[in-house]
Amino acid sequence: MPEFLQAGDVRIAYERTGEGPPLVLMHGAEANRQMFGALVPLLADRFTVIAYDQRDCGDTESPAQPATLQELANDAAALVHGLGWERAHVFGSSFGGRVAQAMALLHPGSVDRLVLGSTWAIPLTYEQAYPEGASRIGELRLRLPDTAEELAGWFFPERFLRERPDLRRIFANARPNTERSQRRTRTVSAALNLTPAAIEAPTLVFAGALDRVVPPQITTALADSIPGSRRLMLDDVGHVTVMQATDAVAHAITNFLEETEHEHVSSRA
Repeated sequence: MPEFLQAGDVRIAYERTGEGPPLVLMHGAEANRQMFGALVPLLADRFTVIAYDQRDCGDTESPAQPATLQELANDAAALVHGLGWERAHVFGSSFGGRVAQAMALLHPGSVDRLVLGSTWAIPLTYEQAYPEGASRIGELRLRLPDTAEELAGWFFPERFLRERPDLRRIFANARPNTERSQRRTRTVSAALNLTPAAIEAPTLVFAGALDRVVPPQITTALADSIPGSRRLMLDDVGHVTVMQATDAVAHAITNFLEETEHEHVSSRA
């Protein structure tokens, strides 16, 4: 069961697991904190892992209006501070990576290290970053549940879907026409006129080599724009990396956070 933190007019649902430096997990566009269910136990022996629901997702209660990226970044900073920390490591996946960029740019003092997965640069809408994909995915969503099979294939490679046929039902059971989901769609379409080049936090950017939703070259271009960022390509992996390559993602995050912390300590010595 989640805990709740009131941040202005938003009641944020979150789960806190483990001990160590705080690490906030930011989910994708149509997901919620549950997408990190397999990842959290792999991180919780070294970090205090905070998985939470963004506005119009999961158990979070928020105003009945689309959120801006600035508001989502403010919510995340309020969550970190409300739980008693000055700053935290942040990992954002897909749209969550855009929220993470916004937090790093608008609240730089609240972000220690930054990890961005399968995402794109914050000044660009998805339609601008990948117009062909945005058009096709939009068409498929309009015709759900009849198009669930094809839509699942955008997010997961076919080989993985054969191993996890239950994932097809996620798309078949989606309800894209509710007021809440429509608000979320407008939120996901938002952009923020800030440059990733201004991100100060040490940053790791990774992508799935088989990602059809955010092709890896789009994520690589984001990495190119962040000074000093590290990058990682996950072979044979599609869009939802935390479900398809959970061990590899946990290993990459842990190594990056611990290595950069050691480098920071050594530079002060």
